[in-house]
Amino acid sequence: MENNDAIAALSALAQNTRLETFRLLVRHEPNGVPAGELARLLDVPQNTMSAHLATLSRAGLVKSERQSRSIIYRADLDGLRDLTLFLVKDCCGGSTELCAPLIAELTPCCEPRAKPC
Repeated sequence: MENNDAIAALSALAQNTRLETFRLLVRHEPNGVPAGELARLLDVPQNTMSAHLATLSRAGLVKSERQSRSIIYRADLDGLRDLTLFLVKDCCGGSTELCAPLIAELTPCCEPRAKPC
């Protein structure tokens, strides 16, 4: 990931509704959520939600798929992984013992049937 891509992703997440939308989509992986349902769940007008989803999509954080008359949105986990790795790639100058607590805290979040972190 390049600096400009990371800045675009972080900028997209630096707004409350977009951050809540992205976190909701992450929780609903892999099934995704229809655009109208996202707007309803977050109590946002549909046209406003559409603009937020477009911003997240351009930033590489969400993807969409048309299913019949609905558009299903999903978190782009590859984009999330790339952003996370970009942020921690040079963690602590390569000192494993300093990065271990960060990795240990993230690991339970990704285990099957794990309690959300």
